[in-house]
Order: sequence, then structure tokens, then C-alpha cells
Amino acid sequence: MIRPADALATLAASMGAAGVALAAAGQHADGGELTTTASTFLVLHAAALLGASAHARQRSRPRALLSCGFALAIGTILFAGDLAARAFAGARLFPFAAPLGGSLMILSWLALAIVFTVSAGRSDRA
Repeated sequence: MIRPADALATLAASMGAAGVALAAAGQHADGGELTTTASTFLVLHAAALLGASAHARQRSRPRALLSCGFALAIGTILFAGDLAARAFAGARLFPFAAPLGGSLMILSWLALAIVFTVSAGRSDRA
């Protein structure tokens, strides 16, 4: 059975690979600014999620951190997926997919800040 921290790391690594592949596809198929933005968001957030996963492994109670990480991953995938769909298929994933994903990313980053701030003084690093 895969641990949640490992699942997040696997998802992050997959996002990183998708970001690199999307950057290459965008260059070869003239995906323009949309693929550049989508691939950048995928790769940068993948790196952040690998850090969150590693940090979660060191905690006795990582649930809040992992929840924020998975929400950040979902937001990034929605945002980047919508941009890629517009670049290559000329259509959105669904109405408001990119704004929903972007909003989820912002909220997830804020939630991560809260999790780290609240746990900073705790000895069990909840």
C-alpha cells in the first residue's frame, strides 16, 4: 500500500515529466505562450510538491500538509490542463477550469503557509 507522502511524490514527479513534455510539445507544435505558462507551472509546482512530500515524511502528523499538497497538485493540473487544451485543442477543459485551478493554487499556498506557521512551535510538528 502506497503511503500518502509517496503518492504525492509520485504525482509531483509525473507533473514534472508532464511539464517537460509539454514544453517540448509546445516548441515543436507552436503551442505559444499557453504551453510555456502551463509547463512552467507544472515544473515549478512539481518541485514544491516534492519538498512538501519530503517534509511530510518527517512529521508525526502530516495530514494537513499532505492535504494542502494534494490540493495544490489538483489546482496546478486543472490550470495547466486547461491552458494546454486551449493551445492544442482550441477548447477549454470545462468553463472556468483555469480560474478554478489558479484559485485553488493560491488557496493551497496560503494554507501551506498557515500549516507551517501553526506547526512551527510544536514539538510534534503536526
